[in-house]
Amino acid sequence: MWMLILGLMIFLGMHSLRMLAPEFRDKLIARHGANAWRGIYSLVSIGGFVLIVWGFGLARQTPVLLYSPPMAMKHANMLFTLLAFVLIAATYVPRNHIKAKLGHPMLVGVKLWAFGHLLATGFLHDVILFGAFLAWAVADFAVCRRRDRKNNVTHPAGTASGDVITVAIGLAAWAGFAFWLHLRWIGVNPFT
Repeated sequence: MWMLILGLMIFLGMHSLRMLAPEFRDKLIARHGANAWRGIYSLVSIGGFVLIVWGFGLARQTPVLLYSPPMAMKHANMLFTLLAFVLIAATYVPRNHIKAKLGHPMLVGVKLWAFGHLLATGFLHDVILFGAFLAWAVADFAVCRRRDRKNNVTHPAGTASGDVITVAIGLAAWAGFAFWLHLRWIGVNPFT
């Protein structure tokens, strides 16, 4: 379990620098340059992610059940995860109404993904993993929205074609992950 927690601290800690210590982050970028910062950020994030995956795998070997969710929550999780994939697609597809409205759809997607998994799974390692991501996404979304309002940030207006592309990519990515990759990568069939 400690490996999972260490990985979460490193990964989410690195992703929280702009939220928690923006001046420190800006000093590092000024001192080392934007490309060096991106390299350091990427290496530390990848290291944290590897520890999360490794730690989660280790923790699954000795599961501790905290609660047993009803089957309906597993079905609800599929809907939350589908919406999360569409929101993540909205982050990258230009000129869609979702990004225009939310500003930071990936963070909303992470919140839905984590919340849905907390509803559907009840083991300690699941609560630690998804609870940490949910807490981080809630905090980061609030900070990002506050920063956007302070700086009068506006996002390009959405178009119908941007929305259609966003939904199509999100649905396709969700289907590929749900029907094929989740079982192969995670070892859990989301439909059983």
